[in-house]
Amino acid sequence: MKFVLIFGPQAVGKMTVGHELEKITDLKLFHNHMTIELLAPYFGFSREMWGLVNKFRQDIFELAAASDMYGMIFTYVWGFDLQSDWDYVDKICKIFEDKDGEVYFVELEADLEERIERNKTPHRLEHKPTKRDIVRSELDLKRTMEQHRLNSLEGEIKKENYIRINNTHITACNVAEIIKNKFNI
Repeated sequence: MKFVLIFGPQAVGKMTVGHELEKITDLKLFHNHMTIELLAPYFGFSREMWGLVNKFRQDIFELAAASDMYGMIFTYVWGFDLQSDWDYVDKICKIFEDKDGEVYFVELEADLEERIERNKTPHRLEHKPTKRDIVRSELDLKRTMEQHRLNSLEGEIKKENYIRINNTHITACNVAEIIKNKFNI
């Protein structure tokens, strides 16, 4: 089992790259909004919703890790200033590592202006209904960036299977090819 964790700030292209990587590998994409979009219409962005999101994700990760699935891609906005996010990443990676899975870290970064444009793309809005209020979504994007550090510092991630890609001027297809070739997946 291969577990590819694609992380970076909102609208950096995690899901879009994940879709492209899914097309050229046998990996299955499980982007973070799949559980959010399922539950938000019922519970809003409440503590209860986030509890269910985390429970569903955990169950899905455990089932995938124990299966004969080739691999999974998961997308995540990682607050590097939050110990709880570090702990969460460790926890989900351990699920796969405990089943002899291989974990790959893909960090994406892009200029703010590019991310603001990507925040409005039809592909993003199709898959993430909670982002369709563009004004609110853009405000949230900027506020989260101001409140948290959403990209790692140089040398902060000490994993063997790690790549950082500035995809401001690189297509999602090209980023997927870079990931596939780097990790031979």
